[in-house]
Amino acid sequence: MHVRLSPLEELTARQAEISERIASRRGGTRGPFLIWLRSPELCERVEALGAFCRFESSLPLRLRELSLLIAARHFDAAYSWNAHADKAVEAGLPAESIEQLARNEVPDFGDDEDAAILHRFATEVLRDHFVSDETFAAGLAAFGEQGLVDLIGSLGNYSMLAMLLNTFQVDPKPGWTDPYPDVRGFAKIEPQTSLKPASA
Repeated sequence: MHVRLSPLEELTARQAEISERIASRRGGTRGPFLIWLRSPELCERVEALGAFCRFESSLPLRLRELSLLIAARHFDAAYSWNAHADKAVEAGLPAESIEQLARNEVPDFGDDEDAAILHRFATEVLRDHFVSDETFAAGLAAFGEQGLVDLIGSLGNYSMLAMLLNTFQVDPKPGWTDPYPDVRGFAKIEPQTSLKPASA
C-alpha cells in the first residue's frame, strides 16, 4: 500500500489501541492511517479531526465531499480522489462536475449554487492563499459563520491528508485507476490494505 515505508509488522500497545478505535469507527485501519500510526498521538488527533470534517461538520454531505475532492485535486492526491469521487456523486453532486474537476476545469454544478460558491471559495484559498471580498461575502451568505469556519477546517484537514499521501506515496487500492493523467503514475507495489484489530 505504501512505497516509502515498510508495512507495520507489530504494533505497540498504544498503536494497537488507536488502531482498534479507528477500525471500530471506519471498518478497518487502512490507507493513510497506516502512516499516521507511526506517530500515535498525532494519529489519534488527526483521526478525530477527520471524523468531524466527514461526519459532523455543519456543511451538507455533498459539500463536505466536494471540499475533500477540491483539496485532493489541488495536491494531486489520487488515493483521496478514488476513495471519495463516487461518494460525492452519491451525495448529490453531478458526475460530470466531478469529471471536470478531475480535469482541472471549472465544474458546472447546474442549479447547485452552494457547490459553485464553495468551489470558488476553496479554490481561492488553496490557489491564491486569500479570499476576495466578493467571494467571502457569497460564502458567508451561503454557509454562515460556522459553515465558513468548518470549511476552512475541512480544507486544512484534507490538505494535510493529501500531503501525507503524496509524501509517503500511499497508492490506491487494487482496481483503482489514475484520475489525473497529467500527474505521475502510481507506483507499482502490492498494497497492504488494512490492519486487523489487535484483538483479532
